Amino acid sequence: MDALPLVALVAASAATAGLARRTPVPAPLLLVAVGLIGSYVPGVPTYTLDAHIVLPLLLPPLLYTAAVDSSYLDLRANLRPVALLSVGYVLFATVAVGYLVHRLVPDLPLTAALVLGAVIAPPDAVTAAAIARRVGLPARVTTILQGESLVNDATAITAYKVALAAAVGEGMSWGAGAGEFLLASVGGVGAGLLLMVPLHWLRTHLREPLLQNTLSLLIPFVAYAAAERVHASGVLAVVVVALYLGHRSWQVDFATRLQEAAVWKMVAFVLESVVFALIGLQLPFVLKGLGAYAVAEAFGYAVVVFLVVVLVRFVWVYPATYLPRWLSRRIRERESNTDWTSPLIVGWAGMRGVVSLAVAFSIPPVTSDGAAFPARNLVLFLTFTTVIGTLVIQGLTLPLLVRVLKLPGRDRQAETLAEAQAQSEASTAAESRLEELLTDEHNRLPQPLTDRLRTVLERRRNAVWERLGAADPVTGESADDTYRRLAGEMIEAEREVFVRLRDERRIDDEMMRTLLRRLDLEEAAAYREDAD
Repeated sequence: MDALPLVALVAASAATAGLARRTPVPAPLLLVAVGLIGSYVPGVPTYTLDAHIVLPLLLPPLLYTAAVDSSYLDLRANLRPVALLSVGYVLFATVAVGYLVHRLVPDLPLTAALVLGAVIAPPDAVTAAAIARRVGLPARVTTILQGESLVNDATAITAYKVALAAAVGEGMSWGAGAGEFLLASVGGVGAGLLLMVPLHWLRTHLREPLLQNTLSLLIPFVAYAAAERVHASGVLAVVVVALYLGHRSWQVDFATRLQEAAVWKMVAFVLESVVFALIGLQLPFVLKGLGAYAVAEAFGYAVVVFLVVVLVRFVWVYPATYLPRWLSRRIRERESNTDWTSPLIVGWAGMRGVVSLAVAFSIPPVTSDGAAFPARNLVLFLTFTTVIGTLVIQGLTLPLLVRVLKLPGRDRQAETLAEAQAQSEASTAAESRLEELLTDEHNRLPQPLTDRLRTVLERRRNAVWERLGAADPVTGESADDTYRRLAGEMIEAEREVFVRLRDERRIDDEMMRTLLRRLDLEEAAAYREDAD
């Protein structure tokens, strides 16, 4: 098997995603655009999405990394809007989009149109997270969009299975369809609940960080495969496990957390980059498969389907936002600050992604009686154009819409103040614990080391408050910024000495790496991580 095309895909995708960080264009959009262009460059291999690869191998780690970084408490606080979007909207969109497309596109059977509706119903988890981070949406809106995208794939895949059974002639009643949905949802959640505690126990009892991180990489695949094995939703199993482990990540030792964060950041970066590039690379395949449909005719249908998808989302979002408030005084009191702008953003942020394409490519070419699946090529094309249309049109205009509406983004000053207050409380507790320990003769230290412990504690206490202070009139830096810059210069001076001593053969490479690792840890402690 020639691995060069795969290596080339990963390398080109990573390079494009890296380039996107230097431009105002969100990485998903630039990757899709480069994929579209690259698909017609001579010599570029044909990359075809395979649902048997995307769903069990790419979707679990992408869902896991998105869910483990999500806030369980925030999702629980917004459970109603998340459920209304991830379950209610997906089922509504499946039926509404399917019926409207059936009426608007000649010769498209209702069963095939419902398959299309289920395929393009769920907004994409990766897209929602990437765009939300780049745009800087309000915290509650971001939570709702991320929560929706974590769960809606499970609803859509189940709805797809029911619609597909009807389309291929396997005959599934409404009762059987409801049973299928209950099995998938309840079974997926149940599988996650059964797995999360033993998996967390393993994470906290393995003492070797390499083993712990190997387990971390396996967890999403184990959860997905275990749930699918019993015909439940692997998506829900992965999300439940990830939310639990993320909520209790503080119980894992620091070495594992540091290593795990770096590993998963790299994995997510590579997979997200490849996934969006693959979307663009599908263009020649879907155009080639149109068959009896003229390209102009198919593009006309694509515009209609895109408009229907956008309209149906707004038809659901606004009533789902305001009806509960009209019906419940408790909800009105708890969510009194909601205006028309937040539902507008939620409605416009419904970008579709790779899961829709992968599921569409899994549609069988023939029905149970051997006849060709009705309008399969058109369904694939309309799925592709809907994904591209929502990514490009909605993805590019969403930042502009946020600016026009003047939505309040994250309040950095308030966040820093809350961080400083939390650090102050923690430092006070640590100081009390230190004094308590130092009264025990078994914990006696030379005075310089005792002073160092107090100095480090005081430094942590003051560092966040210093970020709130006025900037230096000469350099424009805060005291914290200046401290970190000077600490970095000092560490770099030490690093150069260690390398010189190694080159002079006064220390060996192993000792140099040990000394450099200590400096790396000190530098990591001095520099707070910048937001993505």
